[in-house]
Amino acid sequence: MSRVLVTGGTGFVGHALVPALLKAGHALALFTRQPEKVSTLYGTSEALVAGDAMESLVRDFRPEAVINLAGEGIANARWTDTRKHILRESRIGVTEKLTEALFRHRIRPRVMISGSAVGYYGDTGSEQVDEHSPPGRDFAARLCQDWEQAASRVTDLGTRLAFVRIGLVIGHGGLIERMRRPFSLGLGGRLGSGRQWMSWISRADLVQLLITLLEKEDAEGPFNAVAPHPVTNAEFTHAFARALRRPAIFPVPGALLKLVLGELADLLLTGQRVVSCRLESELSFTFQHTQIESAITSALRNDLSPP
Repeated sequence: MSRVLVTGGTGFVGHALVPALLKAGHALALFTRQPEKVSTLYGTSEALVAGDAMESLVRDFRPEAVINLAGEGIANARWTDTRKHILRESRIGVTEKLTEALFRHRIRPRVMISGSAVGYYGDTGSEQVDEHSPPGRDFAARLCQDWEQAASRVTDLGTRLAFVRIGLVIGHGGLIERMRRPFSLGLGGRLGSGRQWMSWISRADLVQLLITLLEKEDAEGPFNAVAPHPVTNAEFTHAFARALRRPAIFPVPGALLKLVLGELADLLLTGQRVVSCRLESELSFTFQHTQIESAITSALRNDLSPP
């Protein structure tokens, strides 16, 4: 059992991660802006505390491990200058406060797993990229690079640091729930040309990967948290429509997305064909969902339900 500090523990991934960590016997401290939500989400337990003050949470809990996933949803609102600032502060700012508190109180976690995203690579077109590929230059790519750089400071404490460059997370709720209604009405369709690549991972597999990285003592550096088979947006759209047994015949023109969403539309109309050269070879990681159809079906069924 370890004392694990989790940021982002009340978010989409946290909803599945926190119960899994508690079940594994870890004591948890959740950094969250809404600590009052924690007991509603996860019940009360002596093994679970929460707070919205990073300094005191780190000082009092003295974590032995950290899973740093905090960050506002990147596609939740148009990218105004104010929104870009929020996206940076919720990732980089939180990470800087976390590392500063660790240094100030001379706390040396044995491991920190820090979030990032496949957006790190920028728009790669149809080129396949892996952990050795260079970063991109657009806003999302710079955001990921700066996020990773902010976390890198913990290595000066002797802490093992692993980055998870996360693809689109498929699970009950989130994107799947937002897509369900229009697709159920037969109004779904591809975005733009539909040729842009989407690298994805099921929420169940992401949680298992995070736990694996927590436990594997020689795992460090970047890991692409993606399933083995990325798909194009058109393939994803048709898989979702098939799962609902509905047509997908109403494509959304790229020009309309750009008009409505501005720069954010680039995130939806471009993509990355990302694979991992490390998960299988170094971690011997086994995916529960290797095909997008399986992940979507599980998410629609509710991937948090017991088997």
